[in-house]
Amino acid sequence: MAAELPEYYFRVRENGAAVFRVDTENRQRRIEMDQIAVVNIKNGEIKPQGDRTLTDEDRTTIQNWMEERLQVLAHRDIDDIYRAVDYMNLTTQWAQSKASDAQLDAVTDQLLLAMHDLRSTLVRKKADRLLKK
Repeated sequence: MAAELPEYYFRVRENGAAVFRVDTENRQRRIEMDQIAVVNIKNGEIKPQGDRTLTDEDRTTIQNWMEERLQVLAHRDIDDIYRAVDYMNLTTQWAQSKASDAQLDAVTDQLLLAMHDLRSTLVRKKADRLLKK
């Protein structure tokens, strides 16, 4: 089992992760996780934990994780947008075929404002892109 575990473990947090070094080479053969750093994905900051000094290997591993994490988050962002398009289509179908008058009364104003805001933003951003060309 010890050979299968990674050398580092990243506990994902809101803006990054807590970084642990995984150790199984002890007398009890227990898994020990020693926190070595905290990373902030938003600003790229790597803070060693306590009085630790990170090795070049630690920093390289953390940097690689940060790059991979940013790619995962970017993929999730666009995937969420495609899902939103699906939800909008499902909402349209629901409003047309299943919604009661009371249900429509409960959500119509919120939906119209959100759609107006989205449309205004999309039109403005598209105009900006066209003007740049």
